[in-house]
Amino acid sequence: MEQAVPAEATSPGKKRRWPRIVVLLLVLTWVVVRFWPAPADADPLRPAKVRATSLEQRTLTVQGWRVRYIDEGPRDAEVLILLPGHTSRIEEIDHLVAPLAESLRVIIFDFPGSGYSEKPVISYDLALYEEIIVGVMDSLQIARAHLGGGSLGGNLVFSTAARFPERFVRLLPWAPGSAWPASPWIARAGWLIAGYLPFGWMADYQSTFWYAEDDPLRQTRIDETFAYYDEVGGPGFTAMYWGIALDTVRRSLFDVAPRVPHPTLLCWGEHDATPYMTEGVARLGELLPRGEVVRFDDAPHAIANAEPELLLQRIREFLSRPEEELPGGR
Repeated sequence: MEQAVPAEATSPGKKRRWPRIVVLLLVLTWVVVRFWPAPADADPLRPAKVRATSLEQRTLTVQGWRVRYIDEGPRDAEVLILLPGHTSRIEEIDHLVAPLAESLRVIIFDFPGSGYSEKPVISYDLALYEEIIVGVMDSLQIARAHLGGGSLGGNLVFSTAARFPERFVRLLPWAPGSAWPASPWIARAGWLIAGYLPFGWMADYQSTFWYAEDDPLRQTRIDETFAYYDEVGGPGFTAMYWGIALDTVRRSLFDVAPRVPHPTLLCWGEHDATPYMTEGVARLGELLPRGEVVRFDDAPHAIANAEPELLLQRIREFLSRPEEELPGGR
């Protein structure tokens, strides 16, 4: 005998409630993820809980914001500016300074929003950082310089030189971000999850690309990075993270490379697990008017950490090469 089902259990009104409840839960989840407040921004002036550079830390003001920088080497020498990666700081590449500063004036700085520079809550994008690079040069009365850097720094080497070609001489990018087709729709969708809570998830995911799996210092370096994030994290840092990350997705260096007239040494690691890096670097090599591509056979994304001596060797050789021996030289 069949059991009767109460009419109210299958009523159309009850059935229609479930989609509304699901939509409501999705909206609430989005609100929490998107707007969960970041912890108060401590904005420390110098590293305290993580390693600090042994070089003299200086401060200047660029576009009204405090910028931490180091400036080493002879003041009458050619200038080399090195740019750290996304969310990173001077200490990422300060070990390259002493050998290079024997013959060059070497400058590294923390971008606003990152490191131990000021972290305003503003809209961050690559155009702002390009202007900061030139602003640092203007503040230090540097008319022209060589420009190098890795990851985000490598990305900015290309875009800043294309935008301000008269300010730069030779370029030394490695493992550049945005070596992929532009994806503006992914960038727009990314703003749906941009916020403090997913920052940790995304940063943890990104860290898997930085170092080789067999690097004995891999976990130590990742742990120090997250200790640094804990020290500097806050609303300004989070705004910088999402603004810059999504702008690198929105843009492509394939559109920039043909407009870079400078001799360029583009380095990359064969074991770089960053999506599209292998194909992207090959494409950039084809698009650069005066480009030379060098592969580091045993290096991951963080070339400056994995192969510092080899990178230094390549930088020195490229900067000392006569003009006629440079890519596209005459």
